[in-house]
Amino acid sequence: MTSWVALLRGVNVNGVTIRNADLAAVFRDEGHADVVTVLASGNGRFRAQAEAADRSALKASIEAALRRRFDYDAWIVLVTLDELAAALEGFPFDAADADRQPYVIFCADAGVRDALMDAAATVDPAEDPNGAGFGFVYWSPVKGHTVDSPFGKIVAKAAYRQTTTTRNLRTLAKIVG
Repeated sequence: MTSWVALLRGVNVNGVTIRNADLAAVFRDEGHADVVTVLASGNGRFRAQAEAADRSALKASIEAALRRRFDYDAWIVLVTLDELAAALEGFPFDAADADRQPYVIFCADAGVRDALMDAAATVDPAEDPNGAGFGFVYWSPVKGHTVDSPFGKIVAKAAYRQTTTTRNLRTLAKIVG
């Protein structure tokens, strides 16, 4: 069995409210084992028979189950627990810098990640994200200026809204356990 993490986009904002117990029930009802939800921002960790090569089918199955259960246009970024742990471990910025937010932007696929990195090349180097791994981009904006930073404006574009989701390092550390 493979350990997976489903990162839901747009949960507990804009009227889409999903309690952790209800989210966990969706994964259990789909036959997944060792289900754990973390924080109230749509993070589900579970084990499934699906291997990394089966990611597309597993993602589609979970999204369909979420749509049925919660009646919203659900979509997720699905990563293995090992991929998420690698993203956490590889963070290239000073995660302890109290003036910055340590973020990892998870992308639906490597193509989205590459497009985001290409777009990021146009911003001020002080705000430019650094490094990328499978389906993710690192970002460390100044606190209080995430949304209005040059890269924040790129990430907020409609082209990326349904293909990315952002988590801070503290959340990722809790998910990894």
